[in-house]
Amino acid sequence: MDSFSSRIIAWQKHAGRHNLPWQQQVNRYRVWVSEIMLQQTQVATVIPYFERFMQRFPDVESLATAPADDVLAHWAGLGYYARARNLQKAAIKVLEDFGGKMPEEADELEGLPGIGRSTAAAIVSLSDGVALPILDGNVKRVFARHASIDSWTGATKTQKQLWALAEERMPEQSARAYNQGLMDLGSQLCTRSKPQCQLCPVAEDCLALAQGRTQELPVPKPKKSIPTKTAAFLVLLNAKGELLLQRRPPSGIWGGLWCLPQHDDLDALKASVSVWQNDINQIQALPTLQHVFSHYKLTLQPYQLRLGATSKTLTIAENSERFVRPEMMSEYGLPAPIEKLLRKHGLHID
Repeated sequence: MDSFSSRIIAWQKHAGRHNLPWQQQVNRYRVWVSEIMLQQTQVATVIPYFERFMQRFPDVESLATAPADDVLAHWAGLGYYARARNLQKAAIKVLEDFGGKMPEEADELEGLPGIGRSTAAAIVSLSDGVALPILDGNVKRVFARHASIDSWTGATKTQKQLWALAEERMPEQSARAYNQGLMDLGSQLCTRSKPQCQLCPVAEDCLALAQGRTQELPVPKPKKSIPTKTAAFLVLLNAKGELLLQRRPPSGIWGGLWCLPQHDDLDALKASVSVWQNDINQIQALPTLQHVFSHYKLTLQPYQLRLGATSKTLTIAENSERFVRPEMMSEYGLPAPIEKLLRKHGLHID
C-alpha cells in the first residue's frame, strides 16, 4: 500500500463519502447532473438542488423535453446559469443523436455542450469504473500541494503538467474509488485553508507539507482589478399588486431567467414608464443591493412604482414580459440577487 493511488483508495474506502445522493442508483445521467452542479459549487449547497432536480427531471428525456423556464426555475440560486442551459442542450442532443441513452465513451460525452475532458472522465469513471484521470478544482489542489507545483493551476503550461501527473498516477484498477477519493480528499482534508495534513493518507511524501508551504500552494490566480457597475431595476406593481417581470436574453448574465426590468440609469428607467404620465412622479428609490460576479461587482439600485387603478393598461409581450402575483413567484427562475432584493423589500412570497 505504498503507492499514491493505493493509499488514496484505502483511505476512501474507510473515510471517504459514500452516501451522497448521486452515489445512490448510480448511472451516467445522475453522475453527469451532479458533476455539472458541483462545478464551482460546494457539495452541501448542491445536495437539495440535485434532489429536487432529479424529482422533476429523472432522466434525459424529461430534461430534454421540459420547458426551458422549468429547468431554469429548478436551477435558480445555484448561479452560473449557462450550466443549466448547456445541460438541457446536451440532453436534447443525447435524445436526438443517441436515442436518449447517455453515451458510454468519454470522447462522445466530451462532444456534448458543457462537458469538458475532466467532467467526461468523471462521468464514465464514477458510473462505470473506467480508468480515466480527472482534474477538477479539488484534485488540482491535491496535486499542486503533493508535487509542490509552483505556478497557477489555470495556466496552460501548468494544466499540461497536472494532466501528465494525473495520467501517471491513475491506477488501472479501482478507478471509481480512486477518483472519488481524490475529490473527497480535496473537499474534506486538503482544503483551501487550514488543511488537515495530520489525517491525510499521502502526507508522508507531500512536498508542500515537507517544505512548509501548504498555505502558499496552490499558487493563487493573478489578481486584477474588478470593475464596479450600477444598474437601475424597475419594481413595477400594478393596481392588483402584481409585479412586472421580463425574460432576460438567452445568453449573458442571468440568460433566459425572469428578472426585474433593467436599465442603465434612472433617466432610462423613467423613459420606459413615461406612458404613465401621472404615475411617474411616484417613483421611489429603494435601498441598493450589492452583488459580486466573477468578473465585476454590481450595485443593484431598485426603483419602485405602483400604478393606480386608473392607469393606462400596459401592453406586454407575453413571451418576454408578464405581471406575476407574488404567491406565484416561486414558479419562475429568478436570479438569486433579484430574489434577495424582492425579499428584502417584502415583495417576494413563496
